[in-house]
Amino acid sequence: MCGVVGYTGTRQASEWLLDALQTLEYRGYDSAGVQVVSPSGNLHGVKCAGRVAHLRERASVANLNGTCGIGHTRWATHGAPTDRNAHPHLDCRGRIAIVHNGIIENYQQLKRQLMMSGHTFSSDTDSEVVAHLIEDAWAGPASGNLALAVRNACDRLEGSWALAVVCADAPGTLVVTRNGSPLVVASTEDGAYVASDVMPLASVTSRVVQLQDRDVATLSPDGSIAISDRDGRVVEHPTAITIDWDASAATLGGYSDFMAKEITEQPEAIERLLSGRLGEHGIELDELTLTKAELASVRHVVIIACGTSYHAGLAAKSAIERWARVPVSVEYASEFNYDEEYIVDDNTMCVIITQSGETADTLTAARRMKGMGCNVFAITNVLGSTAARESDGTLYVQAGPEVAVASTKAYTAQMVASYLLALRLALAKGCMTREEVVKHFHDLERIPDLMREVLKRRWQDKQAVRFFRNKTSSLYLGRNVNSATAFEGALKLKEISYLHAEAYPAGEMKHGPIALIEGGFPVVVVVPADHVHDKTVSNIQECLARGAAVIAVATDGDERVAKLCSEVLWVPRCPNELIVPAVSVLHLQMLARYVARDRGYDVDKPRNLAKSVTVE
Repeated sequence: MCGVVGYTGTRQASEWLLDALQTLEYRGYDSAGVQVVSPSGNLHGVKCAGRVAHLRERASVANLNGTCGIGHTRWATHGAPTDRNAHPHLDCRGRIAIVHNGIIENYQQLKRQLMMSGHTFSSDTDSEVVAHLIEDAWAGPASGNLALAVRNACDRLEGSWALAVVCADAPGTLVVTRNGSPLVVASTEDGAYVASDVMPLASVTSRVVQLQDRDVATLSPDGSIAISDRDGRVVEHPTAITIDWDASAATLGGYSDFMAKEITEQPEAIERLLSGRLGEHGIELDELTLTKAELASVRHVVIIACGTSYHAGLAAKSAIERWARVPVSVEYASEFNYDEEYIVDDNTMCVIITQSGETADTLTAARRMKGMGCNVFAITNVLGSTAARESDGTLYVQAGPEVAVASTKAYTAQMVASYLLALRLALAKGCMTREEVVKHFHDLERIPDLMREVLKRRWQDKQAVRFFRNKTSSLYLGRNVNSATAFEGALKLKEISYLHAEAYPAGEMKHGPIALIEGGFPVVVVVPADHVHDKTVSNIQECLARGAAVIAVATDGDERVAKLCSEVLWVPRCPNELIVPAVSVLHLQMLARYVARDRGYDVDKPRNLAKSVTVE
């Protein structure tokens, strides 16, 4: 989950490196560091535990003069978040510096071997072995060829990595490589750049190249980039991708935090996603690549995801089963990968949902499903991501850059994207006529305006914060498709406010969680005007009988709920029950944000979390 950046060219490296790390801080923010090659041919760097802002303070008084360098912002896996464990890491001579994202699975064995041959280590990380392996290779046949030294070192590694390497004995040269962790490079008039994703590069270029696994790229000060594959063959015409959003999209733009900005951007994100999707023959999903006959043959859909994307999968299950009449299994990728007896057949379709397109557990599951003969369709937000490249078809949710670690706009966009897939399946299987599909599509088109109406009611969420003060736990409930909303609401509260929240299908509450309820205990219940409304109201009454403070998410005009509950977060009437989760969840996103801010926490960078989970 760490952020890797590097630059070589004509400008001062440290300036861009620090700005790039600030942009990539959502990938990890427990420590950071930069290293530059000075004009005199020496390495100079600073690193520290804490945020990039702290690193800037140290860098401002350090001698970081140089036009070639690397940087890193860390999400700790091996070793505590301390100064000594922050990247970059150096070899024994202090002449080679590396930054690394990923996990070196055989680092303990390598470390023992290196120590036996005289190497000394100064950190507890798995990453430091890479610097010493390159040192050994540089001292051998690869001397004078940094790219070859890096390739030889990587031949001894097991695991995943995105690496950027500089050497004082090869000033101006920056070598990068990847295996299982994302890395993109770009050439401009003022030099060559590398980063873990496109976001920090958007300020300098609109064209980037996504490296493939085991590619090694040599970046030179004149902006040239030489790429070779795992066998050392030159990659003549690497495929470039276009960054289709302005760099300002990743700035606050007047908002106090990115979470607030991204919550507010959801209506526009859904409008982008739906634009041009209704065609003469129904829902246009050219990205799917499957023929109508192949879609008609689907008898089972397996949705695989993690975290927030898993909750989008739960909503997708309801839509696909209700509209396309196809049974759906929703699996946690981290669990699926160890279910040795999972059963699929020729009529099974796999859908993976991943905001970043780089989620390690989800990618492993997708590869497994492909190996079992399934078509794999990806729903993702990131152009050119590994999920997009490796899947049989990709639907980009077009939510734009999402900087806050807790996902908001990507979640609702994933949900609506899966609804498009459900409608496409329904038409192909003959479960709906084109006219019925068109009607449902027009219902989806109403979501942005319904969201805008909820955003106007944010004062209701701010008012509900008082029920969470001085509390240690809470309960979220919802029935049917709205149980997914309860799960997502509870996750948001946990992620950014650190207040424990447990989510349950409302009917299951009495089978255990009801024991938690006592006087003033906050219970959030999603209770729209749907076919299970009365059953959910019964669950509210069960909570009230035990002294709970019930905060309801309810449809405008529901006086029965209003009379029962301590607070109501009102949602405008929706044209379809399946639309409700995409609209009502905005209240729970805003509620979580207000509770977190009331408790004094950074809503964009919650502790222990990172945006893109690129390790298993």
